[in-house]
Formats: sequence, structure tokens, C-alpha cells
Amino acid sequence: METASSSSSEIFPPNGVNQGSKVDSRIGVATFSTSSSTQHRRRRGCEKMVSRPRRRQQAFGREIGHAAAETYLLARLSFKLLSYLGIGYRWITRLLALTLYAMFLMPGFVQVGFLYFFSSQIRRSVVYGDQPRNRLDLYLPANSDGLKPVVAFVTGGAWIIGYKAWGCLLGLQLAERDVIVACIDYRNFPQGTISDMLADVSRGIAYICENVVEFGGDPDKIYLMGQSAGAHIGACVLVQQAVKESRGDSISWSVSQMNAYFGLSGGYIDRYNLPKLVDHFHSRGLYRSIFLSIMEGQKSLEQFSPEMILQNPSSKNAISLLPRIVLFHGTSDYSIPSDASKMFVETLQKEGVRADLILYDGKTHTDLFLQDPLRGGKDKLFDDLVALIHADDEEALARDALAPPKRRFVPEILLRLGRQVSPF
Repeated sequence: METASSSSSEIFPPNGVNQGSKVDSRIGVATFSTSSSTQHRRRRGCEKMVSRPRRRQQAFGREIGHAAAETYLLARLSFKLLSYLGIGYRWITRLLALTLYAMFLMPGFVQVGFLYFFSSQIRRSVVYGDQPRNRLDLYLPANSDGLKPVVAFVTGGAWIIGYKAWGCLLGLQLAERDVIVACIDYRNFPQGTISDMLADVSRGIAYICENVVEFGGDPDKIYLMGQSAGAHIGACVLVQQAVKESRGDSISWSVSQMNAYFGLSGGYIDRYNLPKLVDHFHSRGLYRSIFLSIMEGQKSLEQFSPEMILQNPSSKNAISLLPRIVLFHGTSDYSIPSDASKMFVETLQKEGVRADLILYDGKTHTDLFLQDPLRGGKDKLFDDLVALIHADDEEALARDALAPPKRRFVPEILLRLGRQVSPF
């Protein structure tokens, strides 16, 4: 607008100017206009210089305020959880082991935490719904050319300590390979039960599907992924959504929008190993009474088991709607034995779903998601995941082949010690 005003002043002199001195008057007007415009731009530049730090301070203040609010919430919920747990040697020994584990891996956690709060590639706490913790984090590639594949990621945490920031390292590493990651937060127990968790995650997926292009994502390349308890939640959401869609129910997103589902180290709860699984969790510190409270009682387990939902005759039409399902599991996983993934894949294959299982020999529950990514260098799970996402993009696969090794965050000795004391 300023340029247009200056140009018109130069071409058309103001009314009342002596036409005999047209050239001088034009020069005078043009000079005055340029000077005024320059001063205006300088003032505006100064305002910007002042406002940018102010905006950064306000944004940082909001982040600190949000972090403080969530810390208070977690503390309050922790005390509430303690009232459920009571005094028990199993969970106390697990808590001590978790403390030691965190201490050994602390050099990596500090570095990743710094990146989480200060990386310009992360949009933190994007609100996707009106319930508590209805927020997600977006990890965006530095290269903004073209639309990118998108992974909607559901973190684990035994349905109790899940948090969106747990997916930070995975999000940053996938962003380096031109993949957008959206880490979905959701209510944990005792703030919510499994129904609340499924509702939150489904709402988060709907938000991603609706806004995928806005943040540079490809609507034809959306993948759903979950880890541990998040893998169970993600699978339940996917299967329940397929059932709703097959019945003609009102839906906010479609399973056809998912290219594939990736489940990492998940416990999928089936009718054959349910008593064993409950006993197994009990022996690992997730007491039977708490697990059943999370799952809303023994009688409700069937509706929160993706396997049992699919085996129900009323769900027959939903099976054909499911996308490809790929499960990843370590053979030395003691938190959730790999048999859980094996049985789920066998059930899916019997029902006609395209399903695959990739096993990693000798890997524990935390090796695949924490120790190996913190170790840097070659990471078989990460390479397999990226290869699946970029399977139909030859250029991306070629770039992946030339990608430098991932950086190391933690010395090997600390990783080995952490593995020995890991409570998971």
C-alpha cells in the first residue's frame, strides 16, 4: 500500500500545485513521500524488533505455565494412584528400579528434553479437543517442500504414565527422514479409564485427518502407530472405528484414511491368554485390581480386546475395512511377551486381514523404543519402519540409503547398566 501511494504521488501532483513548476513539485512530493515511508518502515521495524522478543517471552511463558499446570496435575494424580496401590513391595521395587534406570539414561533424557523444549521443528501442545490433555505435539521436517507422510503416534506407559513427550526422540528422528509425526496425548488412569483413552485418541486422529494438509502432511499417507499400552489403545481405536463404519454409524474419520497400522511391543488382550496376561501384569507390579479398574471390570474386557472384537460375528463386515497391520516385538520382552503380538497376527491373518509380524531377537521392551534410539548408529526397527513408510517412494528410499548414522546420546556402559535394571 505504501508503494502504491508513493507512485501515485509521483505521477499525480497534489491539487493546487503550480503546473509551471511541475518537475520541481513532483520531485518535492516524491522526496517527501519516500522520507515519510522510510520513517514509517523504520518505526515498524523497531516495533517488530521489540515485539518479537516479547512474543517469544509470551510463548515461553505459556510453555512454562502449561508445564507447571501439567506437573501439578501429574503430582495430584500420582497421589491418587498411590491410594489405589497402597503399600506393596512389587510396585515399590519397580519404582526404585525405574529411578535407577532413569539415572543411567539421564544424559540422553536431558539432551532430548532440551530439544523438546527448544527445537523449532516441534509445535508443542496443539489442542485437538475439549477434554483434559487433549493436546498433541507435531514434529515437522526441516524441508518443507511437498507433502510429507504423517505418523499419528500413541505413546505407551502402562495406561498410567503415558505422555506425548515420550515420543520426542522418535518424532525428531522420523522428521529427519521427511516424515511428520503427531504424538497424541490422552487421559491416563486414574484421570480416565480405557473408554476415555480410546475417545481421546480417536479425537486426536480425527483432528490430524482434518488438518493434515495445513501442516504439510499428505492425506493419502497417514499411518497410525502405538507403542506398548499405546499399541493396545491404537489397535482398539482402529478396530472399533472399522466396526462403527461397517454399521453406518456417524464417524469423524475413516479407517480408509490410514495407510497402515504399526504396533510396537503391544499387549492386545485375547480370550486365550487373558488370565495369564492379568497374572503377568500383577507379578510385574500392575496389580490385578488396578488393571481391571483401568479396563472397567472383567466383564468389559471383551469390548477392549481388538482380537475378541474381530472374532465377534457382528464385526464380520468390519474386517475388510482394516488397513495393513504390522506388529514389531522383541523376543526378550518380559513386560509384554512377544506371544501377544504373535497371537494377534495369527487371528488377523485367519480373518483375512493383511498382517505381518517382525521379531527382533534378544530385544527387550525398552531396547526397541529407548536404548537403541539413544545408542545411535544402526537401528533395525527404525530402518524397517522408515522402509515401510517410504515403500512407494523411490526417491525417499534413495535418500534414506545415504542418510548419515544417527547420533549417540548415551555412552554404551550406561545403556548396558540401564538395560540390567530396567523395570519394564
